[in-house]
Amino acid sequence: MTGYRYETDSLGKVAVKKDAMWGAQTERSRMNFHIGNDLMPEGIIQAYAFIKEACAIINHKEGKISQIQLDGIRDACVAIRDGKLDQAFPLHVWQTGSGTQTNMNLNEVIANYANEKLGYEKGSKHPIHPNDHVNCSQSSNDTFPTAMHISFVIGLDKHLSPSLNRLEKILAHKCEDFKDIIKIGRTHLQDAVPLTLGQEFSGYYSQISAHIKDIDNARSSLLSLALGATAVGTGLNASKTFPEATAEIIAQLTGKAFKSASNKFQALSAHTEAVKLSSALKNLAASIYKISNDIRMLSSGPRSGFGELILPKNEPGSSIMPGKVNPTQCEALCMVAIQIMAYDYAVSLAASQGQFELNVNKPLIAYNILHGLHLLGDCIQSFCDHCLEGLRANERVIEKHVENSLMLITALTPEIGYDKSAEIANYAYQNNTTLREAAKQLGSISLEVFDQRMHPSNMV
Repeated sequence: MTGYRYETDSLGKVAVKKDAMWGAQTERSRMNFHIGNDLMPEGIIQAYAFIKEACAIINHKEGKISQIQLDGIRDACVAIRDGKLDQAFPLHVWQTGSGTQTNMNLNEVIANYANEKLGYEKGSKHPIHPNDHVNCSQSSNDTFPTAMHISFVIGLDKHLSPSLNRLEKILAHKCEDFKDIIKIGRTHLQDAVPLTLGQEFSGYYSQISAHIKDIDNARSSLLSLALGATAVGTGLNASKTFPEATAEIIAQLTGKAFKSASNKFQALSAHTEAVKLSSALKNLAASIYKISNDIRMLSSGPRSGFGELILPKNEPGSSIMPGKVNPTQCEALCMVAIQIMAYDYAVSLAASQGQFELNVNKPLIAYNILHGLHLLGDCIQSFCDHCLEGLRANERVIEKHVENSLMLITALTPEIGYDKSAEIANYAYQNNTTLREAAKQLGSISLEVFDQRMHPSNMV
């Protein structure tokens, strides 16, 4: 066919567009798995470029590939990481559960790119063969979980951790800014005793700080790599020194402290570390939903709701109601939080299905976690930029709410007991008067003692 070349694999010939950098197995996957629009995440492709380069370096040291083959593979891997070959990776997430098609996509692209640069035609498999040289000492079964761990660590460091650290820092500043603003507390969505706005925000700060530690802990477990396990964990066709040697090279190339997994059978069949990370992301999502929704409700109104917080005015909130401003950043963060919780359910279910020596839901796990890292990082950054940084306290409204609260009466219970305190609160509510006036009318306590006890600053 005009505009096509023929490549071969173990099943025979396959027509591939002449300008395509991939080969026969990638083309078969394009034909057989045209499912949805979700392409294999860039993070997995980038991670594979580190893996293939590290493997080539060790395979050359062990005399399994030549210097020309090593140089060709390394050049291709660098080109992939530099983004020069982005169009060469067209495969969808929804493929074989081991990620074999993606592994072969990398093998074929690296071989074709290197061979072409050396003056040979794409598809020639000479002097670099996609299986014999690029995939030497490897299997899809150990390279894909290795790519998962590498991509998760890089994704955390690049996308989520900077956003989380910034969120923590801004919340710390808000605790200080709001430390002297006394407000009414709320439990069961009803008025409660006072606290400071700074104390309320300290709860948010503490939640995020705890999640940062949990995610760092999950990150540490991801530093163990499955590479060298080959097909089932025994290391068949790889040398005994290959796992540790390649992990050391990957650590050097990435600048991350990767090491070889202690048990390769677990590394292929159970993705405990991925579940740990996913769970940490889910827990973070639960907290950011709580924080963003609290801020959303505390800013409600502004005149007919709580109105205690003033949000930045980013955009008009309504196509029909002039002047309306909505808590859009809070709502976006809440939606992302719900999505992350759904991702965690999928990851947990997928990880539970590691029958015998291989879990065959690896692309799903990779896609959900990587997409979640990007979503969380982007949305937290947006929330910080367009909401939290410019968030202000409406002190006038806050003070009014404190003055009107009946729950200040709680401070009198050590003095006159629960029943008499409740009587004052009920009287004030039923007669639409202040607690002080109710206490005066009922004569339950001297006004001098009342004034001493009922100062909000003494209650926080």
